[in-house]
Amino acid sequence: MHRPAGQAPRTALPARRFPAGAPAGGGMSAPTAPPIANWGAYKRLTPFLRPYRGALLAVLAISFVSTMLGLAQPYLSKLMIDQALLKRDMSALVDIAAIMIAVTIAGFAVNILASYRYVALSAAMLYDIRAALLRHLQTLSPRFYGSFRLGDLVSRMNSDVSDVQRIASDTLLSVVSNLLFFVGCVAMMLWLDWRLFLVSVVLVPASLATFSYYQRRLTALTRDMRERGADLGSLLVDTVMGMRVVASLRAGEHEVGRFKTKNDAFVASMLRMQVASFMTGALPGTLMTAATSAVILYGGWRIIHDGMSIGTLVAFMTYHMRLLSPIQTLMGLTSGLASARVSLGRIFELFDTKPDVIERSDALPMARAGEMRFQQVAMRYDRDAVLRDIDLTIPAGSLCAILGPSGVGKSTMADLIVRYLDPDSGRITVDGRDLRDYRLDDLRREIILVDQAPYLFNDTIAANIGFAMADVSPDAIAAAAHAAGLDGFIDRLPEGYATRAGERGMALSAGERQRVVLARALLRQPSILILDEPTSALDGDTEQLVAGRLRDALPHATIIVITHKPALARMADSIITLEQGRAQMTSRAEPVDA
Repeated sequence: MHRPAGQAPRTALPARRFPAGAPAGGGMSAPTAPPIANWGAYKRLTPFLRPYRGALLAVLAISFVSTMLGLAQPYLSKLMIDQALLKRDMSALVDIAAIMIAVTIAGFAVNILASYRYVALSAAMLYDIRAALLRHLQTLSPRFYGSFRLGDLVSRMNSDVSDVQRIASDTLLSVVSNLLFFVGCVAMMLWLDWRLFLVSVVLVPASLATFSYYQRRLTALTRDMRERGADLGSLLVDTVMGMRVVASLRAGEHEVGRFKTKNDAFVASMLRMQVASFMTGALPGTLMTAATSAVILYGGWRIIHDGMSIGTLVAFMTYHMRLLSPIQTLMGLTSGLASARVSLGRIFELFDTKPDVIERSDALPMARAGEMRFQQVAMRYDRDAVLRDIDLTIPAGSLCAILGPSGVGKSTMADLIVRYLDPDSGRITVDGRDLRDYRLDDLRREIILVDQAPYLFNDTIAANIGFAMADVSPDAIAAAAHAAGLDGFIDRLPEGYATRAGERGMALSAGERQRVVLARALLRQPSILILDEPTSALDGDTEQLVAGRLRDALPHATIIVITHKPALARMADSIITLEQGRAQMTSRAEPVDA
């Protein structure tokens, strides 16, 4: 809860071809070493605030009432001294005490209401930010995820968004309420005695100058600490995911040494930020506190020589002490605001990462996908041509195999068909219309790519097969599993389809993961199914089994198989051979040697 006022060039190759940390091309470049986030990051929250502006204004109005009730207390103290105690008026004393109690209770209730409503609103706004970020990340091509450090990405989505949520649910309302209280205190002090007010603020310029200096330094150090934290997180993710390699090469101490280096850099950065954070609040606060002595001395002189009432001085001193409190609170909040500012900057860097593929505003629906044509399609990576003027036709309902050595562009062709990428030149058409004319959601419903690196979620086998299909029946899942050659394996499992696949599917073998992912695709009954090395981890018998069931599972679909193995290629109606970026297509070939 908040503190109440008054209290202390385009890349043709898919992502998997890049080493970790390599820069991506075109609009997909990962943000690195951007300028320090400034206050403009908060302005970019406007679209997320706009839907809640009415409710936010209501919260501000409630906070204003709470502030006014808090400002009434010192003035009631003046009345108690001057009108009741000094005049020995018991009736006035009782009345003023009752008013003070009522104001205190009302202020407590109003402050709770403001805090509760604001926390609920901030949670709703932060959900909108998370959902918008997740939707944006889904528009980015696989190349982005191959070039952006996983640990850094997780840090931005988790730590940075959580930091913004913490600040939004606590600090921002505290800033507003303390600013209101500060303005109210200044107004009351001027009304009580303007000369005493001038004495009380004589050290404010020096305090603000000190605050401004350390605030700028704190922002820079916060940014550096976040980057060092991201370095540490990336190393841990990399080490954990590569733990089998670390163990097999006896590189445990080597990894501990790398961890120590990154951790030492993070701790040093954190300590520098902590010192700056302390200095940001302590020095200005000390200067402001020194002004209290001057107020006491001058106020006492006024009472003795100028007839100022004791109640006026007591009320003024109360306002003055409460004036210091919101100033010191605001200074103490600087660390949180600077941290959130940096976090917002890092979040919006992800929002600013432009996708390679953008859906046209007038995109058309796709009912079913039929004949596919490559028309003078070319792709380049830097200066190297990956695909050169590919010109071929894949008939609807055919089974086509794509052959060629590693790195020749086979997977790039698959990425082009599902529009993870768009060609540098030429076009790909389905039923005579450019893929770029279709809605992406429809296109990826009708054209499904089974990647050569199968990914499973930490859920049951049934949930992985029926992923994102809420109404799918167990019978449909079982039929897809049968078509993928999984039924025999699942029958041997004590929990059957309820068996969990484990983290990234690692509870299953590589071949089992491939068949689960294949079943997931078959369940969706696409018009075009692209299989990128779908049986690379299968033994010969299982490969023959899966190959024999594919056509039965999708009798009318176009099936495109990228493979080095002969079993699927022998079934093909046509074969596309890629060599040095060029394609040659032949109809039903003789038995193919892998």
